[in-house]
Amino acid sequence: MPKTEDTIRFSVSLPRPLLDELDRRVVGRGYASRSELVRDLIRERLVEDAWTGGDEEVAGVLTIVYDHHQRDLTQQIVDVQHRDFVHVIATTHVHVDHHNCLEVIILRGRPAEIERLSLEIGGLRGVRLAKLTQTARLEM
Repeated sequence: MPKTEDTIRFSVSLPRPLLDELDRRVVGRGYASRSELVRDLIRERLVEDAWTGGDEEVAGVLTIVYDHHQRDLTQQIVDVQHRDFVHVIATTHVHVDHHNCLEVIILRGRPAEIERLSLEIGGLRGVRLAKLTQTARLEM
């Protein structure tokens, strides 16, 4: 049975320019309310904190775009995934055009291990883009 959440109301005092910026972001990002945006901002910060100096298991998504004509690059990418002690949960490979492949690698492990794998793959010759999206287990 899922646990029920108690919602607590509290007030926050902000300078007018900061409140105006908050409201612009609520509208610009399509949020229904200030509360929804603030909740997401807090969650984002909690994920950042879990990754910064943390030793708890986290998850990440490494998105790479690479030149599939680069000699041995595909094998090098696979070798890095097998060598590092990071759990590769799943990968998805898409042919973007004649020269470029897009690959998404879903990872689980300690932050430093995932970041090391991300940097190693991103530094391979022929990798044109490597972006790591961080996430963590949030109990709220």
